[in-house]
Amino acid sequence: METLVDEGRKGSLFARSIVNNLDAYLSACQLGITLASLGLGWLGEPVVARLVRPVIHALGFGEATVHGIAVVIAFLIITILHIVLGELAPKSMAIRNSESVVLLSAAPMVYFYKLMYPLIWVLNGLANALLRLFKIAPASESDSAHTEEEIRVLMKESNKNGLIDNTELALVDNIFDFTETTGREIMIPRTEMICLNTQLSREENIEIAYEGMRTRYPVCDGDKDHIIGFIHIKDLLRSTVVEYNSLIRPILTVPESIQISALLKLMQRNKTQIAILIDEYGGTSGLVTLEDIMEEIVGEIQDEFDEERPGIEMIHESEYSIDGLMLIDEINERFGLELDTTDYDTVGGWLYSRIEAIPPQKGQSAEVDGHVFIVEETDHKRISRIKLIKPQMMVEEAGA
Repeated sequence: METLVDEGRKGSLFARSIVNNLDAYLSACQLGITLASLGLGWLGEPVVARLVRPVIHALGFGEATVHGIAVVIAFLIITILHIVLGELAPKSMAIRNSESVVLLSAAPMVYFYKLMYPLIWVLNGLANALLRLFKIAPASESDSAHTEEEIRVLMKESNKNGLIDNTELALVDNIFDFTETTGREIMIPRTEMICLNTQLSREENIEIAYEGMRTRYPVCDGDKDHIIGFIHIKDLLRSTVVEYNSLIRPILTVPESIQISALLKLMQRNKTQIAILIDEYGGTSGLVTLEDIMEEIVGEIQDEFDEERPGIEMIHESEYSIDGLMLIDEINERFGLELDTTDYDTVGGWLYSRIEAIPPQKGQSAEVDGHVFIVEETDHKRISRIKLIKPQMMVEEAGA
């Protein structure tokens, strides 16, 4: 609306006044509709009845019968005209051309409101008094807002109708999920962290950095529970043996339960792109980078060093290869499952708890609701890749 006002569109000032006083003008609309209905019935019914009266009389009906039939026919005709011409057609036209209709009708609406203001004020006062009598607070249209679920439904309907594409729909869903996601759910787990070590030589650390292909590395003093900072690979390569330890920068440390929306603000405030997550016992739980957080909104970001293999890879209609670090929530949503998330965040951790042999062996499996989860690859004691086989019945239904 402000854009229309800035453009100087005719009627935009009246339209802005209506939007800013929505409750008052809704009352004016209700009054106008009621007056129109009463007036149409009062004037239209006798006129239409008078027109159809001779036709019915010519059919040989008595005077009393003619009058009754004429009234019924007149009522039906007036009602149909009122609904079609007075409500349905104008509503469809307004939805189709909302901007032009608003600008065209805004001025008459404002003048009608001013003319009928005393009556509107009295009617609103009586209605509010009646509500207070029953201890009900008067509702306000301007206060009513869409819930998250309603917005999601609106976006999905817009997507179905081609108004927004799949990328835009995914972005909206990700933004809503963003505030509910914790650092623990997106972190690089402790076992996957690549750390430099103060107890190693500069050359040994450079070799580790080359293998990891990262820009920034956390630095530990002995083990991963003693992270003392991080170092930029550029500084490491330019350093000498003497100044190596002095290049370690402070690293942000936060609890693993932190919401990633709050973590993003902390990282922006501290001007850092890396943070260490700590568990309830004070040990290192994992690592989160700014890229990890942004991927929760825009999706996977591949750089020149990232592996191209997706988190969920379709082998054929009934078979998928899944990264063991995929969140259980994502698997549940993608495949319509209800895997328990109480004790585990990742599908690899969930499968680990369902198999008998420890450490897990390739080929071990677990079945849930006809879906078979098979250990496809392991990395030491961790399940790194899982094969998921869907029930054949579901595949046939999807194909049908």
